[in-house]
Amino acid sequence: MLSATDVEAIERATLAAVAPERVETIDGWLLPMDTGTVGRAHSAVPLHHGAHDPTLIDAIALRYQDAGLRPVFRLPEVPAFQAWWPLLAAHGFRREQPTLTQTGSVEDLLALSDQTEGVTLDAGPDAAWMAMFLGEGFDPVDGASRAKALSRAQGTLFASLREGGETLACGAASFGQGWLSMHGLRTAARHRGRGLAGRLIRAMALEAQRRGITRSFLQVDACNASALALYGRAGMSTAWPYAYWRPAPV
Repeated sequence: MLSATDVEAIERATLAAVAPERVETIDGWLLPMDTGTVGRAHSAVPLHHGAHDPTLIDAIALRYQDAGLRPVFRLPEVPAFQAWWPLLAAHGFRREQPTLTQTGSVEDLLALSDQTEGVTLDAGPDAAWMAMFLGEGFDPVDGASRAKALSRAQGTLFASLREGGETLACGAASFGQGWLSMHGLRTAARHRGRGLAGRLIRAMALEAQRRGITRSFLQVDACNASALALYGRAGMSTAWPYAYWRPAPV
């Protein structure tokens, strides 16, 4: 079980890593504001999983509308928010994109692979790192937005795995709020199944260990079976599920 302090730390670390254009606050919520496609960078999220006043739905929606953005809620699927779901539906929102927040230990991540050959952790992304988000199998508009958001973050290290001068896999590691968080893990389509992501994760975990960080988290699409299998082998487990509540198309 994670404490309320852990939940807040994870949510603050998440937004530090995906780096929205700005973040506002209201009554125990973070309101990231961003014009890109990254859901976490432009959806209101609570800082704890206890009771919240449902009248905040209107107040939060108004804040986004005043900013010229459509309101989106990123709600943990925990008992405290069951009363919100029918209210959001009545307001014209619909549940989309079920996602899992997973946590684990840095020590378990180290067991995923026994090597980091070809991996570097850099202070900034190079052109090849950015291009990984535009490759085969990725939506180019969303990929470009994700790469831009991740590259804005302060203190993030950008992992690249190169062979023969070619970048085959990449990811971003953030070290905030006492957690290692991993974002944007990508492997070139023709090189999947070779354990390259495991090398990236081991390099990130070694850096976290060097910094005295013992815990890790990530967010993963609940339908991404291959990623879930990888993270399961790395000792990650679901701390809580969440989903986005977006306005239904007109």
